[in-house]
Amino acid sequence: MGFRIFLVCAVLLGACGESASSSGGSAGTGGGAGSGGDGGSGGSAASGGNGGVVSGLDVTPFISGLDKPWDIAWLPNGTVLVTERPGRLNVYVDGVDAQPFTVTPDDVVANGEGGMLGLEVDPAFATNGYVYVCMASGLDGASDVRLVRFTLRTPNGNEVLRRTDIVTGMPYSSGRHSGCRPRFGPDGYLWVGTGDAAIGSTPQDDSSLGGKVLRVDRDGDAAPDNPGGRIWISKGHRNVQGIAFRSRDGLGVSAEHGPSIDDEVNLLLPGNFGWDPVPGYNESVPMTDLGKFPDAVEAIWSSGSPTLALSGATFIEGNRWGDWDGVLTVATLKATHLHIYFLTSAGEVTRELRVIEDRGRLRSPRQGPDGLLYITDDGGGSGGEVLRVTPVLSPQP
Repeated sequence: MGFRIFLVCAVLLGACGESASSSGGSAGTGGGAGSGGDGGSGGSAASGGNGGVVSGLDVTPFISGLDKPWDIAWLPNGTVLVTERPGRLNVYVDGVDAQPFTVTPDDVVANGEGGMLGLEVDPAFATNGYVYVCMASGLDGASDVRLVRFTLRTPNGNEVLRRTDIVTGMPYSSGRHSGCRPRFGPDGYLWVGTGDAAIGSTPQDDSSLGGKVLRVDRDGDAAPDNPGGRIWISKGHRNVQGIAFRSRDGLGVSAEHGPSIDDEVNLLLPGNFGWDPVPGYNESVPMTDLGKFPDAVEAIWSSGSPTLALSGATFIEGNRWGDWDGVLTVATLKATHLHIYFLTSAGEVTRELRVIEDRGRLRSPRQGPDGLLYITDDGGGSGGEVLRVTPVLSPQP
């Protein structure tokens, strides 16, 4: 059964918002066809016009019976892909009501926050068949988080032709703070948010890939204009689980877990973002330590206390979203809601909303090629779902 959320007030620069829900809607059976643009496989609906005011959201189950679904993406022909943290990449070749073709690498280490994680489809999938997955791996007795490129058969993705591990060596400890989110930017490179593995020295260690934002090509090599030629573009992060780009102006942001204070939304910029929890793993230090690093890049938004446990992020665009065209959506785990940010082209947060409250641990939002919003709901056992969110528009007053 679906439900409808009615927006009753806005949150302006940190004030609290409320919502109410009532029953309505029905489950869907398949994703819309259409290819993603340079911003990645989710694509973006055409922008233009304001289409009215978002007065509510219809939220319906899209895929049910999943075990900790992490990320979602689409092939150009509309085939839906979903990762499950225990170690599965599901390819819904014949629609979401049919048994998926499932990729289950035997080296996935599913422990704590680690396992089969972020997912991205190459914008050129129709010609190269590339799908990228972040996963914690125990290959050859080592434990790390790595970015794996699977070459799937086109157009349906129903066969793995080869596997290439393009970035290895992201730190892995108990599974805590494993990251890991890949997204294609409008520059044609893969941006990958990583976690610090709860190891205090990694965020500031230039030789470690932990606590960084990577920027690499399709083979995992550093983008040629990265600062210093490094594989990473920024450091001093705790656990980046959201990466998102807005197509209309190229604005790029990350969403990051804080400790007991200050989850952050940051601009995707080169630099040091100031997380340095040493000695040991001292989580009482500031997320952005301006005392230690006066030139650290400051967040455009911080949660303060309590934290929300920010996870995946995406911009939703297109006139079917009315006055929400271009807003940033960020899933929250601990706070169990979807957080909406209205952002200027410079990244200034002008307004906030909390919606889809108390649904559960929301993991990853993604705009589908049909322009609707899809969210993985973490769930336990077989209780995980992918939700489909349709805006309800009212005329402009």
